[in-house]
Amino acid sequence: MPRVLAVTPYLRVTSHPYRDVLESAGLEVVFPAEGANLADPAVLIGQLHGIDAVIASTERYTPEVLAASRLRVISRTGVGYDAIDVPAATRRGVVVVITAGTNHHSVAESAIALLLGVYRGLPWRHYEVHTGRWTRRALPRLMGKTIGLVGLGRIGRAMVPRCQGLGLKVIAHDPLADAAFAASSGVRLCSLDELLAEADVVSLHLPACAENVDLINARTLGRMKRGSVLINTSRGALVDEDALVDALRSGHLMAAGLDVFKIEPLPLDSPLLKLDNVLMLPHIAGLDQESQEATAILAAQSIADLYQGRWPSECVVNGQLRGEWRW
Repeated sequence: MPRVLAVTPYLRVTSHPYRDVLESAGLEVVFPAEGANLADPAVLIGQLHGIDAVIASTERYTPEVLAASRLRVISRTGVGYDAIDVPAATRRGVVVVITAGTNHHSVAESAIALLLGVYRGLPWRHYEVHTGRWTRRALPRLMGKTIGLVGLGRIGRAMVPRCQGLGLKVIAHDPLADAAFAASSGVRLCSLDELLAEADVVSLHLPACAENVDLINARTLGRMKRGSVLINTSRGALVDEDALVDALRSGHLMAAGLDVFKIEPLPLDSPLLKLDNVLMLPHIAGLDQESQEATAILAAQSIADLYQGRWPSECVVNGQLRGEWRW
């Protein structure tokens, strides 16, 4: 019986609909050893011994890891797949799937929470109450500002009505944007430089890939308006954190709201932790009860489909394998 390794911690349960999906398809569900550090490639390779498919978290699937395994499918719980070497997986005939369409509402809500938090001064006002200091410093009003969405995929589109409900003008940059959606939603599409120069808030909603690494850097931060805000619920690789710290310290940026970082967990010596104008989350923007359930089921269903000869097109990253791929 083919074996599926369920890596994501919340999947370590004896009863769950995702298990029903896999087991009814004739697949066995197993878990990593307790305490196994899957960030260590040697440990990950050991845990993948005898495994045919994996429901993956943030552990890295390098060419070396893939070569040492017999994996047929990597099913990522989420939409980011930058921890997977997709070209190497494709060369080895490993299908990579994501759980598209399961967590965009959760990410959008988290981005809005970060935005409201920094505009209302929550990074420092919360701690002032704890210390008995009640500083009455006025902050800018959010209503009437312009938010620039960098990326207008599922999450970016989910942001639009939420932003407009707060009284924000919405502009967006995305070379692959759905122009009909933008037009019908009152969203003006523009170049990245135009967005950076015009937006009071820049919110990132695009994947991490080679061309997007450090997209937000000293130059692009310099293009942003003085007193503007950066929100990142996408990937830490998109932002040059040293340049961001400089912009926050100098006052060029009013604040930042971050759910993702270059290194996770964020090192305790990171200068970001010394700033009171940064509101941070531990990479959980896409996690709520509804998305957790839907993500687990879809991750399992994609594996079951592939095992039973169906091709989950909307979830497959390396679609070029279709036609030649067999379990």
